[in-house]
Amino acid sequence: MEVWVDAGGVRLRGHLARPDAASGSGRFGLVLCHGFPSGPRGAAKSAETYPQLADRLAVEAGWTVLTFNFRGTGESEGDFSLAGWMADLQAAVGHLLADDGVAAVWLAGFSTGGSLAICTAAEDERVAGVASLAAPADFSSWAADPRRFLDHAREVGVVRGAGFPASFDAWARELREIRASAVVGKIPPRPLLIVHGSADDVVPVVEARQLADAAEAPVELRVLTGAGHRLRHDPRAIAALIGWLDRQHL
Repeated sequence: MEVWVDAGGVRLRGHLARPDAASGSGRFGLVLCHGFPSGPRGAAKSAETYPQLADRLAVEAGWTVLTFNFRGTGESEGDFSLAGWMADLQAAVGHLLADDGVAAVWLAGFSTGGSLAICTAAEDERVAGVASLAAPADFSSWAADPRRFLDHAREVGVVRGAGFPASFDAWARELREIRASAVVGKIPPRPLLIVHGSADDVVPVVEARQLADAAEAPVELRVLTGAGHRLRHDPRAIAALIGWLDRQHL
């Protein structure tokens, strides 16, 4: 079903999937996060297939699943910033926890969404566990040339406002300071799944190992032989996620 999430006055378009009676109670909740769009005007089509994945996870895992468009993508309002996307994710956690019957919330995210899921969980004890798939350890490649990256963000359509950002320096500073590798150690002993493709040509697999090492505690690291960056469309990655969800307990 279609829902709208309020992120501090920014309206985010979302999709809420519930399990049927035969699949489970839905008392476990999952927020499912997409990555940064690619290609000219790619923001308009961001997360188009995520509602179908949410529906599948609800049926196969028996969870209540919320997926949504981060600000600047799809039909959601606003313009992209890393801090803004983190605020969106925090709002989605609150939205799902307010749902009748949901007792606890986990996060799962792909690429940028996976990194921000780690960063959000590190600072939010409401999150019971995290699965990150093809997630970068940091955003240093964006931070290396923030003006160029802002131009790219405008090209793909996640930055729409002519006057945005109000402070370029503050916007660029977030690209340097928001780093999953710096905070992932705050997640354990909560469960953490890291899935990555061995042939990822966008985010090198070494970044998955950096995240696992930085956690400084046992985590579940799955490297998929021959897999690229688009793990959303790799059956092995989805199977790994579903298996991990099945092993979660309060």
